[in-house]
Amino acid sequence: MIEKISATIEDYLASIYILERDNEPVQGVRLAELLDVSPPTVTNTLKRMVRDGLISVDEKKSVHLTDNGLEKAKTVMRRHMLAEWMLSRLVSWSKVHKEAHLLEHAITEEVENALDENLNQPELCPHGNPFPGHEGLVKDWVPLNEMKTGDLVIIRRVHELAEEVPDVLKFLEEKQIQPGLTAKVVEIFPYNQTITLQVGEHQIVIGYSLARYLFVERQFA
Repeated sequence: MIEKISATIEDYLASIYILERDNEPVQGVRLAELLDVSPPTVTNTLKRMVRDGLISVDEKKSVHLTDNGLEKAKTVMRRHMLAEWMLSRLVSWSKVHKEAHLLEHAITEEVENALDENLNQPELCPHGNPFPGHEGLVKDWVPLNEMKTGDLVIIRRVHELAEEVPDVLKFLEEKQIQPGLTAKVVEIFPYNQTITLQVGEHQIVIGYSLARYLFVERQFA
């Protein structure tokens, strides 16, 4: 067991945590895609993580966090989200994720506790994703691409995997599609995989590839 882990390992822990939380299989190829590194690099890093007791790998080559790895992953996620809230006072909504990623590795336990108290123990990040331990808050929110024409919805969450694409957050911010926004599903075009939303007086077209990462709460008349 190790006491201090590198920023690279923390990035792996966070990615594995998100996939496991969402009940998605955690494979080396998927991690290589998410972390933008080569498959051999992932293989070597995972071997070190097994050695250090952070993960286990089953007979199907699926990766699982150990109890120790899970606790460290939760710490990384909490510090990242707290950094996002701190930065939300300083930079635009679309930039806080990227900037927080640079800060999260330097946050100590003392600073983490101070931020948590100062920010009144937030349960969701600025993009609507749950802090570890608060997953129940988002369980009833569903992907936008599961809505039907005519549905009235409140945008509640931009999934972490969409946060990793800066242009996506910039697009959403420009279109004012952020948690708390009310919108109406005007049209759904399966043939070109787009959804048209009515937001105030404007219509916005969103592709399925993004819509599946936008979680909403349906409003009933």
